[in-house]
Amino acid sequence: MLQKTARPRYDDVQARSEAALVAAARLRDEAAVRELVRRLNRRLFRVARGIVESDAEAEDVVQDAWLSAFTHLDSFQGTARFSTWITRIAINAALMRRRAARPLEEYDTVAEPAAAQAEIIDFPGRHPEAADAALGRSEVRAFLETAVADLPSDLRLVFLLREAEGLSVQDIARDLSLNPITVKTRLFRARRLLRRALQARLEGDFDAVFPFAGVRCGRMADRVAEGLSVAGWIGN
Repeated sequence: MLQKTARPRYDDVQARSEAALVAAARLRDEAAVRELVRRLNRRLFRVARGIVESDAEAEDVVQDAWLSAFTHLDSFQGTARFSTWITRIAINAALMRRRAARPLEEYDTVAEPAAAQAEIIDFPGRHPEAADAALGRSEVRAFLETAVADLPSDLRLVFLLREAEGLSVQDIARDLSLNPITVKTRLFRARRLLRRALQARLEGDFDAVFPFAGVRCGRMADRVAEGLSVAGWIGN
């Protein structure tokens, strides 16, 4: 257990690169741990929420992923970015939780018709269009979250990674160990299911979906730090 050292200024921690933060986290620097959690919480929450069925489950998955990652940080070899490594941990944690809840359900890809692979619909969220003036931003976000949450989980996950996180098809395929054609097919199906519900009502500001920011993000950092402290991984 490390001796307590002077806490770095918050601005200094924020300015560090991901690699520098990981290096500091290897030395069990709590400030670095908290900054990594803050930076990557949104992506991990969206990944988890793409697989499990509720916000509460997704938060538990994210916490489990962080605790597993930090307590096994010695196994991180640095051949991929830390953000990619922790994303895969979160995916595995979410899949394990989902399979435990539905042990007879098969998660991975099913056969898709060739026609569905031929063309990806141009989803309206990519281009500005008139939104219903009666809907405020919070209502739009609530509507979006409900519509996305209602997607089948395999479609929801790739949709969130593409539209909310902005990952490329190739990156999604790599992170989920899928064929890029399967990723495109799932995006096609997700957009097809959402198009009728969304196209007449909103502009498609998917950056607002499942934000996991502010107080919720800070609370997760506290939970991760507390868990690592209980495990004796960090502390005074």
